[in-house]
Amino acid sequence: MKLTDLDFTFPEELIATAPQRPSRVMWVAAGAAEPEEITIQDLLARIPAGDVLVVNNTRVLKRRVFSGDVEILFLKQLNATDWEVLFPSKKFKVGASLELPLGVQMTLLEKGRPQKVALSQEVSEDYFQKVAELPLPPYIQKAREQRHTVDADESWYQTAWNKTPGSFAAPTASLHFTQNDIQALVERGVQVVEVTLHVGLGTFLPVTAEDLNDHDMHEEYVEVSAATWDVVQKAKAQGRHVWSLGTTTTRSLESAALGLLGPASAEGYKGFTKLLIQPGYEFKVVDGLLTNFHQPQSTLVALVAGFASLDRVKACYQWAIERKFRLFSYGDLTVWTSPSIDKVWK
Repeated sequence: MKLTDLDFTFPEELIATAPQRPSRVMWVAAGAAEPEEITIQDLLARIPAGDVLVVNNTRVLKRRVFSGDVEILFLKQLNATDWEVLFPSKKFKVGASLELPLGVQMTLLEKGRPQKVALSQEVSEDYFQKVAELPLPPYIQKAREQRHTVDADESWYQTAWNKTPGSFAAPTASLHFTQNDIQALVERGVQVVEVTLHVGLGTFLPVTAEDLNDHDMHEEYVEVSAATWDVVQKAKAQGRHVWSLGTTTTRSLESAALGLLGPASAEGYKGFTKLLIQPGYEFKVVDGLLTNFHQPQSTLVALVAGFASLDRVKACYQWAIERKFRLFSYGDLTVWTSPSIDKVWK
């Protein structure tokens, strides 16, 4: 698949700069001629008792630090003072230093993507809590005409069930739901289980290869517990459906099914995935995909197109754009169903 195949146009004013409660929902049934708009409550009612909803319990790290107008995203600690980071290093030479908050100096050791830097002293999680911001997507910063986060982002950009720190972006499909929504599903007999995928460069770095097959996905850490996998496998064996809340959850489940996380232990699956899903992929686990609208030329659009076909995704996106659905991380929700789910509603 060519990168240009994943392109589409949209009005910039549809980029959401804050969540809308409740969000709008575009429901795309596999056999329907066109999408329909439903409410969040309609959606919850359409997930049958006995089905399984899988969510990602990752927590977004505060790792975006500013040195003047230079933005640095701290990715991985290599030793006491050395880090892998991501920042616009083109105008800096190896050996250049930048002043960080609270008197910390950062020296560029190696260029690349990511870069390697050394700090003048060891910093703790407390340091980042004091001086860093959540890594809000650049397109939200641009749409707001403001690079720094606002206070409300502290709650807006975390899911209601976040608990395992490690992500550099939120699993944004989950931002549409509250704990009350999940509790309502549980009370109706829907099984809700968790996985962990820490969102990293693999999800949000732009694709630079012209052919998607040449794109090298950065690995991301995944945990699928034995208890979660047991619930999922029993549902599949009994003909019940597995609904995946987000592309990260989808990649977690499909990575486990493909054996990409190594052999299962008594605790389940733990490992790293570089899974890139695109048209032609045969889904092993996921029957229903709940996800946001995604940016053009992204691996996330490719994943949705792998579930529902590229032509259908583009047509449905155009349908939503014409109706002024709000786009991307703080935007509205889409739901894509498989033919097996369609049978329930016919």
